[in-house]
Amino acid sequence: MNGLSGGRLRSYRFRKERERNWQELEGLVARIEKGGVGRLTAYELSMLPVLYRHTISSLSVARSISLDRNLLEYLETLVARSYICVYANKTRALEGARRFVRQTFPQSVRRHRWAVLTSATVFLIGSLCAYVGVLADMGRYDAYVAPSIQQGRGLSASTEDLREVLYDGRGESGGALANFASRLFTHNSQVGIMSFALGFVACIPTAILVFKNGLVLGAMTALHSSHGLGGEFLAWIVPHGVTEIGALCLFGAAGFVLGYSLLVPGSHTRLENLARNGRDVASIAIGGVMMLFLAALLEGFFRQWVQSVPLRCGVAFATFLFWAFYFRRMGRET
Repeated sequence: MNGLSGGRLRSYRFRKERERNWQELEGLVARIEKGGVGRLTAYELSMLPVLYRHTISSLSVARSISLDRNLLEYLETLVARSYICVYANKTRALEGARRFVRQTFPQSVRRHRWAVLTSATVFLIGSLCAYVGVLADMGRYDAYVAPSIQQGRGLSASTEDLREVLYDGRGESGGALANFASRLFTHNSQVGIMSFALGFVACIPTAILVFKNGLVLGAMTALHSSHGLGGEFLAWIVPHGVTEIGALCLFGAAGFVLGYSLLVPGSHTRLENLARNGRDVASIAIGGVMMLFLAALLEGFFRQWVQSVPLRCGVAFATFLFWAFYFRRMGRET
């Protein structure tokens, strides 16, 4: 009698310590069985194999210490169902890419919208500071915009020089523009990935990089405004800028999430929290690279060939509406 009671007590304690993971796995498996892996978010997909391994470990321990038969049968059934979900639902690359674009990326952005808002705010503050500062003292321009990225838009440039930059490129060959777009994509991707990767250092490097990106835009806008070209400069930059700046803010948001995971781990250890959120926000960084690729095409080709200010502004507005709809509506369960 005492042996039977002791066995039940062991089963109770064993179940109590691990049942939460089993229930979470069972919930994911049930959703996959009902509607496929597409019903899971990026975070849930990343947790599926982790919970599966935990359950296998629980089954192994339960067998070794001879727990009650009902518990063993439950774990065996759950492991069998999970195995099918983990290993039998492999999708083709095209299907995986489609699911990423339609669900994973926009869902991750919405899940961390507080970080996106923070990143966009830091960028906007940087832009406003530089705009006001340069208009007050044009000598500050070189401190905000490195000579390597001025490209004919320095303090010594005349109004005609600046206007020529805004409307050049119509006669350039496709090969030259493709090379220009490639260089833009490479540079911006490096900056964006660095903003994301350095987030674990208490968010500070990420905030600095996002702020500096804002300084460049604000300073250049101030320079052109001082020559009466502020509106034309914004029309020149916004067709690709909506997508490019949005991507850079998303990289910054991903970095802020990493830093916050270490600073405020909650009920998990810092490394556990970093791993959980890191897998989740990695999709934001991947999506940011895709956005930068699109922005580079717009900047390298469309902006150089299209000279109409109204048309440039129209494309920028359409692009803004597209991304607003995409991040607000795509991937929502109906």
